[in-house]
Amino acid sequence: MIHIHQVLATLGYGDAIGHEVLGIQRVLRGRGYESEIFVESADYRLESLTRDYRELVDFSHPDHLLLHHFSLGSKASRTAYALPDRMALIYHNITPPEYFIGVHRTLARQCFRGRRELRAYADRCDLALGDSEFNRQDLEQLGFERTAVLLVVPDFSHLERQPNRLVADQFDDAWTNVMFVGRVIANKKIEDVIRCFHAYHTTFNARSRLLIVGTHGGFERYVAALNQLIASLGLHHVHLVGHVTDEELVAYYEIADLFLCASEHEGFCVPIVEAFYMQVPVLAFAATAVPATMDGAGVLFDEKDPMHVAALMDAVVSNVPMRAAIVEGQLEAVRRLQAKDFAGTLLGFVDDILGSPRAPRPHVTFDFWQQFDAAEELEELRLYRPAIYKALPAER
Repeated sequence: MIHIHQVLATLGYGDAIGHEVLGIQRVLRGRGYESEIFVESADYRLESLTRDYRELVDFSHPDHLLLHHFSLGSKASRTAYALPDRMALIYHNITPPEYFIGVHRTLARQCFRGRRELRAYADRCDLALGDSEFNRQDLEQLGFERTAVLLVVPDFSHLERQPNRLVADQFDDAWTNVMFVGRVIANKKIEDVIRCFHAYHTTFNARSRLLIVGTHGGFERYVAALNQLIASLGLHHVHLVGHVTDEELVAYYEIADLFLCASEHEGFCVPIVEAFYMQVPVLAFAATAVPATMDGAGVLFDEKDPMHVAALMDAVVSNVPMRAAIVEGQLEAVRRLQAKDFAGTLLGFVDDILGSPRAPRPHVTFDFWQQFDAAEELEELRLYRPAIYKALPAER
């Protein structure tokens, strides 16, 4: 009997990838496949649903299929690479390292190496799936020949909980609440959200506040820069809320008047669709996967002049008929998304892979990844410190 297992570095609680992984497992088991989730680590609330990636060796078989969720490169990935099983890659995007230079050197290096390591899987996979068309195109540019889209269909069950009123009641008043949801990380361009809010707050609506909801652990330098910007602008109504529970998140969505996104790099951006579902009008920068995710709904802007964006914010918030039309358009987009047959699409890809000639089995010597890492380090030096090569003696 063919088994179809999933492997990834970590299974997070409440995030988009975690929801997708668990959803895939439900579909596969519903079809009758044996299906386990192998990870290096998992949120303590999900540990009972996973297995240690080192057990993969015991579950491996040439006829089995691994669904490999690639992130920044990991021990789990490298173990899966060397096994004889068929493999399909599921790609959630890796942020270009340039966004993290100066604010998180380690992550910049991980992103650089992750994107290069991803190329090693081009010949290893029977099929590479992006969870958006933008991500599929990224795979194509990285050298993958067989690609397709397994579109994210978010699970909104976590937004059906009762709101935590104790947390959000402090902001449930006559003021306008501008909101952003997402990890406080450099590619999200929170500084641009703050600058646009400042223009709106000082020019159009002094009774407004900005709520930035999302974890910022590990990005202390970036958060410090944001706090310095807030202080330099003299803003007193910007709140970096941090990580929240599902009940708290529901409460924040319920009191929000506008969702503002200035992110420059997104593989999909699930919070935008969450805001659609929660009937919060969305104003977002038209970059990378965001226009496709919005699917003709919400309001896009393609220049970040703060006064221009502030005027759009004012129009959306103050024009009641316009706001109602935007919300209805967003709900239509959610209905179109939910109508997509995620299970049927996934199982169609599985049937196609299992019914096609397989990619060549990997030939991995004992020092394959050590040699790969050494080549990566040399390439990194060539790109970022080319002057060191000029110190070498000229060839004769």
